[in-house]
Amino acid sequence: MTITGANANISNAVQAYDKMLRQNGASGLEARDGPPTGGFAEMVKDAANGAVSTMMEGERQSLQAAAGAADLNEVVMAVSKAEVTLQTVVSVRDKVINAYQEILRMPI
Repeated sequence: MTITGANANISNAVQAYDKMLRQNGASGLEARDGPPTGGFAEMVKDAANGAVSTMMEGERQSLQAAAGAADLNEVVMAVSKAEVTLQTVVSVRDKVINAYQEILRMPI
């Protein structure tokens, strides 16, 4: 690959990322209309399944990009969604752990 080709690929990646940011790509944990129908456990299960599928799509797109068989815009979108989903999951996990620790500190 020539230097010009590398610069073109980087430029395309930057443009694709910029386009994704302007479109406000959603994570795998989108808000749903109405109350959950199956209760809290079902809601958590659905959110976890959505997060896993978003992460798997990001990995699939990355593998296709490595093989040279993927559209750069789709790869950037999928990887960005996976990144936002991972950040959301980690934040929720931290909040749950903090809440659990607070419950443990409560006097009986």
